[in-house]
Amino acid sequence: MTDAAALPGQPRGGVLSGPATARAVNVLAPNASAMTLDGTNTWIVSEPDSPLAVVVDPGPLDDGHLGHVMETAEKMGKRVALTLLTHGHPDHAEGASRFAELTGTHVRALDPALRLGDEGLGAGDVITTGGLELRVVPTPGHTADSLCFHLPADRAVLTGDTVLGRGTTVVAHPDGRLGDYLDSLRRLRSLTVDDGVHTVLPGHGPVLEDAQGAVEFYLAHRANRLAQVETAVENGHTSAADVVAHVYADVDRSLWPAAELSVRAQLDYLQEHGLI
Repeated sequence: MTDAAALPGQPRGGVLSGPATARAVNVLAPNASAMTLDGTNTWIVSEPDSPLAVVVDPGPLDDGHLGHVMETAEKMGKRVALTLLTHGHPDHAEGASRFAELTGTHVRALDPALRLGDEGLGAGDVITTGGLELRVVPTPGHTADSLCFHLPADRAVLTGDTVLGRGTTVVAHPDGRLGDYLDSLRRLRSLTVDDGVHTVLPGHGPVLEDAQGAVEFYLAHRANRLAQVETAVENGHTSAADVVAHVYADVDRSLWPAAELSVRAQLDYLQEHGLI
């Protein structure tokens, strides 16, 4: 059995649902799958002495889960005052409209199509609901609309699908772009170096205790995969499906369709930089 401390990012063991930091509590959605790991992490974030809370990524359209999120907040003595989205994939955002209806809240997101209310989210925005400080960090790459939320008081960052608690994420071509994703990982690395962030609160999987280690692993993994794809093309594997079969031969075949999206993004990146 592998010691969690030896794994990238030092994933925290134990139950995923429940308090993760002084200000963040996870409610795990019942939508476990190969792509969602244990399920989607819905985060309730608030100042300890505030009656107001912010919910990040309500998750799928599942009334049982949405009700559980509300009940958890109520047991904490909190009223949900705002809903935020890290990005628009259904496992994170499909339940947002219904959740907003249940809680009477607005939904803020980068993509205008996902918003309920007049305010969106963008670089430099700071959420201050109930005295909370959540800083918006644009992190396109997994999708064009991906955001992270920096929680300075807990030295933590909520990463959505940009960094997962286990494994690596998909660059969802054509919406997701590898160059953007690499820039986003470097932006997150700067949070760990310059702003003291040490905890990753991911959209799926366990909390990571070593944010810098996780981001460095992701950057190294992407560089390694890119080199493998470049070599595969040089050896005559020119289609995305062919590259997947060659480069991802050791990966569960059920994940190959997702891997093909990342390969398409890598092929675009290599072409844009004149490497193939």
